[in-house]
Order: sequence, then C-alpha cells, then structure tokens
Amino acid sequence: MGKRRRADSDSDSDDDTTTTTRLPFKNRLKPDSVILSTLKTLTAATKSASTSKTLTLTDLSLSSTCREVTDLPLSSVQNRILTLALNLTKSILAGNGFSFSVPSRAATNQLYVPELDRIVLKDKSSVRPYASVSTVRKTTITTRILSLIHQLSLKNIHVTKRDLFYTDVKLFQDQTQSDAVLDDVSCILGCTRSSLNVVAAEKGVVVGRLVFSDNGDMIDCTKMGIGGVFKIGYPEIRIGW
Repeated sequence: MGKRRRADSDSDSDDDTTTTTRLPFKNRLKPDSVILSTLKTLTAATKSASTSKTLTLTDLSLSSTCREVTDLPLSSVQNRILTLALNLTKSILAGNGFSFSVPSRAATNQLYVPELDRIVLKDKSSVRPYASVSTVRKTTITTRILSLIHQLSLKNIHVTKRDLFYTDVKLFQDQTQSDAVLDDVSCILGCTRSSLNVVAAEKGVVVGRLVFSDNGDMIDCTKMGIGGVFKIGYPEIRIGW
C-alpha cells in the first residue's frame, strides 16, 4: 500500500513537472476576465480613433506652405491628369509655352508633421520647360509617363516599373530615368505611386487561409499548396476560413 501511494505521488509530481515544462509562462497568465476587459478597452479605443476627425494640412494651417501626397482613387487620378493637360493646353494657346512645375523631392524640402505622423513636401518646386535644351528630354519623358498612367487608370490594370520602362525603351533608355520621372509624376499629381497602378516588382506571394478576387476571378490560396500564388497589384482580399 505504501509503495503504491509513493508511486502515485511520484506520478503526480512527474505530471506537474511536465506541465510546467510545456507551459513555462502559465503562472504569468492573467485571469480570463482581466484579458477580456483589456480587449474591450482596446476595441473601444480603436473605434473612437476611427470615428474621430482626421487632421489635414488645412487644419494645421500648413496648406499654403506644404503639400501632402496621399492615396487617391483612379477616378481622382484621371481627373488630375486631365486638369493638368487642360492647363498645359491653355498655357500653350496663351503663348506661354509648355512646362511642368515639379515639386522638389530633396530632403531639404521635406517636413515631418507629428500631428499627421507623416512626411510632407514643402512648397519648393522647379520648372521643367519643353523649350529648353537641358530639360526637353525630361519633359518629353514626363509627358509620356503621364500618358501611360492615364491609360492604366482607364483600363484599371497594374504594371511593374519594369513593364513601364519597356513600353518605350528608345525614349527612356534606362529604367532609372523612367523610375525617377515616375516619382516626379506622383508628386505633380499629389498622390502615391501605388495610386498610379504601378508597383515596384512582381515578387508578392500570397499563401495561407486567404481568398481574393482578381478581376472577378476568385482565387483560393488554401488550394494552392505550400507554394502559394504570385500576385501583382492590390486585389480585393477577404479572409477565408
């Protein structure tokens, strides 16, 4: 009897040791009620933050000295390109020539705004005229990039920077030149590069319990195996359980 009780005691001790080894942080876990209360507090804080008014440069009295580059829908990108083309046409008809006003992307022309938690551009810009030997080629590339971006927005398709370069290799000559002008165009239009439907490279891999829509086709990543699926652009994504 004594041996059996000792064996049972040793067995219980071994079980406790195994449990402690598998769950070394079990003693540090807070009660479920405390964890649930913390989650509710975080949820309430997130909702209040999302419903609060988003500050703008106008609210901070910086709209006259700074410009903000933001994400824009394709319709807004199209409108800004058409407005720019209309202003250029008016300038030519008025006899003032054809030129772009390009915001400076230099570090000295950047300002961090803590209220917005982002970097904005100051008001410094340079004129890129067509009727100048030093800038005529870059002005031509800028016009070509704007034309390509407008076509992409109309067709609602995404391309890589490399794809954009290969559309006119003779003009661009080197991808670094088309990439630099592409960044200039995004600043001219006041939007991010992703808003122009141009992505850096076709290297994205989607894998896991996800389902996304690509031009109406539903792609279920759970059926793609461990290799996943290569994806370019920004599809509509929903969680698939």
